[in-house]
Amino acid sequence: MTPPPASRRRGPGAARAAIVAIVSIVSIATAQAAPACPAPGAWHVSRGGALVERPGREVFEAMAAQDIVLLGEQHDDATHHAWQLEVLGALHALRPDMALGFETFPRRVQPALDRWVAGTLSEAEFLKEADWDSVWRLPAELYLPLFRFARMHRLPMIALNVERSFTEAVARSGWASVPTERREGVARPAPPGAAYRATLRTVFESHEKRRAGEATQADPALDEAKFERFVEAQTLWDRAMAEALAARLAGPGRPLVVGILGTGHVQHGHGVPHQLRALGVTRIGTLLPFDVGAHCSPPAPDIADALFAVPQVPQAAPPPPRLGVSLAQADQSVRILEVVPGSLAATSGLEKGDRIARVAGRPAQRVGEVVAAIRAQPPGTVLPLGIERDGRSFEILVRFPPRE
Repeated sequence: MTPPPASRRRGPGAARAAIVAIVSIVSIATAQAAPACPAPGAWHVSRGGALVERPGREVFEAMAAQDIVLLGEQHDDATHHAWQLEVLGALHALRPDMALGFETFPRRVQPALDRWVAGTLSEAEFLKEADWDSVWRLPAELYLPLFRFARMHRLPMIALNVERSFTEAVARSGWASVPTERREGVARPAPPGAAYRATLRTVFESHEKRRAGEATQADPALDEAKFERFVEAQTLWDRAMAEALAARLAGPGRPLVVGILGTGHVQHGHGVPHQLRALGVTRIGTLLPFDVGAHCSPPAPDIADALFAVPQVPQAAPPPPRLGVSLAQADQSVRILEVVPGSLAATSGLEKGDRIARVAGRPAQRVGEVVAAIRAQPPGTVLPLGIERDGRSFEILVRFPPRE
């Protein structure tokens, strides 16, 4: 690999320092602070407690000097994934020796990622072997351009995640309750800082209210033990991804490692960056997309090393129908873990603990089969579900509302 130019070979330090050094070249007289809401289609970095618009070239050069770069996303936003693809192209031009890590994949499917990059699997075979519909449950079309980019340039893909059952067990019973052999090699996470704990508390309370179906202002007594388990589960998630990224960095060639993951794991240097620092990785860059629309609120200047203001684009098609359930594999059937209050599942009569044995008259043995059937169901139609509950078998008709 050709090393980056001397102007980019800096000593250890956060990516923010690199960007600030670039921005400091510009005189205060010419630097123009961004408006309250950043101008769309432009990069913005933090300076003096405000966001300053800078050329993308400067941002990319600063990022190319790092060891690990994290690209945040809203998982179901196509514009965020289009932005990620543009960033990957720019970084690849500067550091062609790259590896791409994806939150979307648990570690057990790493062989499928390797075969995909090697060119031995079709897209359909890859998604099946990677158990896509079970582990991620969003349309693959959102991510396929990123996967194709990796394959085209023969860039290693890294499965960053762990099994959902692992994080759910920690959230349910705590880290200590999970046997060492079930921890997938993940070490106990570094304790989160106070600011991250405060963010997680807000998320936790929101989850609890939604599950209880309460009014927005309702605030039941907070179960502190349950909250602590929630923190353990979230930091485990961060730690697992940080360890996978750091392990690839330590491999041969020391490539630029880019992580594709949710914004919540990246922002304010919490989450994955915090766990990376605990692992001794300090050359970290964080980039986030920021949606700019009619009701935009200005972002916090320290939310990332750089923001790209993404104009809101109307969706080309309505999102696929959502049932409002959390599903889990149960032997040769699918079990409902949670039913969202007020959802289509709730109004149709589905309950927590139900087993979905059939979909449209056909046996349903895998979570992916159920997810695919729900996603393909046209608006305004009825989907029969064969349900097993308390030793009884019966059918529930889910009536998907017509398209507005």
